[in-house]
Amino acid sequence: MWRKKGSLIICGTLLFIAWNALLIFVLLGRTPVNEEGISFSSEQNAQSSNVIENLLQLIGAFETELESQNKILLQIQSHKSLWEELKKNSTAFRSRLDSKNFTDVSSKQLSSRVVIPILVMACNRVTVTRCLDKLIKYRPSPELFPIIVSQDCGHTQTADVIASYGSKLTHIKQPDLSEIPVSAGHIKFQGYYKISRHYRWALNQVFNTFSYSAAIIVEDDLEVAPDFFEYFKALHSLLKSDPTLWCVSAWNDNGREGYVDPSKSSLLYRTDFFPGLGWMLLKEVWLELEPKWPASFWDDWMRHPDQRKDRSCIRPEISRTLTFGRKGVSLGQFYDKYLRFIKLNTDFVPFTEKDLSYLEQSKYDQAFEKEVYSSPAVAVEDLKNGKLSGPGPFRLQYSSAQSFKMLAQSFGIMDDLKSGVPRAGYRGVVSFFSQGKRIYVAPPVGWTKYDPSWS
Repeated sequence: MWRKKGSLIICGTLLFIAWNALLIFVLLGRTPVNEEGISFSSEQNAQSSNVIENLLQLIGAFETELESQNKILLQIQSHKSLWEELKKNSTAFRSRLDSKNFTDVSSKQLSSRVVIPILVMACNRVTVTRCLDKLIKYRPSPELFPIIVSQDCGHTQTADVIASYGSKLTHIKQPDLSEIPVSAGHIKFQGYYKISRHYRWALNQVFNTFSYSAAIIVEDDLEVAPDFFEYFKALHSLLKSDPTLWCVSAWNDNGREGYVDPSKSSLLYRTDFFPGLGWMLLKEVWLELEPKWPASFWDDWMRHPDQRKDRSCIRPEISRTLTFGRKGVSLGQFYDKYLRFIKLNTDFVPFTEKDLSYLEQSKYDQAFEKEVYSSPAVAVEDLKNGKLSGPGPFRLQYSSAQSFKMLAQSFGIMDDLKSGVPRAGYRGVVSFFSQGKRIYVAPPVGWTKYDPSWS
């Protein structure tokens, strides 16, 4: 439409000039006479001819200029069409980028562009500085990894500490600090109810108010490893593409010093147990969980089959977080016996440069089962007495909740089960390191599913 209007204007202008030129030519071409009817001299006729010639040259110049302008208009119109085509292609390209089936752009390139906020759950610990200082120290980019501190409790001293970081982070505050009505038997668990309420509010802020597509959640009593951000950045694309995964955790429940292989800092596992303690969640999973979010004990609720839906998490051999908060609503449960001995990774592993496709379920399950069940089954006494020869791995077999607990307690790994799933377990198998050898605590061959009554 724009091109047609431009052409009509040019044609109209040319016709107008040509018509006026013709009138001038006719008028000036007649032999002029004076009032007495006497013709002008030949000199005057020559002057008139010069005027006509000059007018014709001027008309020619106009025509040349108009042709030039017409070409420019045509070029602009063609560029406009090209621009519209580019815009159309760009929209299609972005749509393809959003598709899980798009394979022309590598996952590394996509991961390098994604923004993943760190949501720090805070309350009344002024020692939150230990957590924040390490996050700020190790994060590679404030733009790609913005820090959001969500504070509950209304503790003024903690609020002042968080505010002192200024523009290095975003400080939000839970507006509802009221007591939560609970049954008489749950009054002592009031803190767990408030934590669950805070998580719901804070995650809604991250995903709905700030509109992020993923988030890494840490508590205010966690210290992070130097490659904490590298770890999550590398695993983001795998979490997005593999529907059998629903979280990535930085934590190994059995990651105490002496229970992990120090030479395997890059080793990663799938686990059916939700570890928490520094974990990444996608918005689509939150939208699934939020409508049925529990009033309390949210982490154990996450471990229930109705939420897990046979999905797994990724966890490391050596933890990328360390908890330093002995005091809290759990009153130090597990802290003195297990948590304070967790080994924090100190070596930077360039995960984004590694091929992590071995963690995809179809590849992982086949290799995992082969390694576990091709390893020889051994007696507890032989392992305890150091009578095993060879580098391993070796297998300890259990067949019931009771036999699992006995094995776990014998070797100092965590013995509790949640909906039948052991901590750090995958397909019923728990891996740990002992006396320099890899040990698998495993159910019999042919395991099919967990028994929720094992709790």
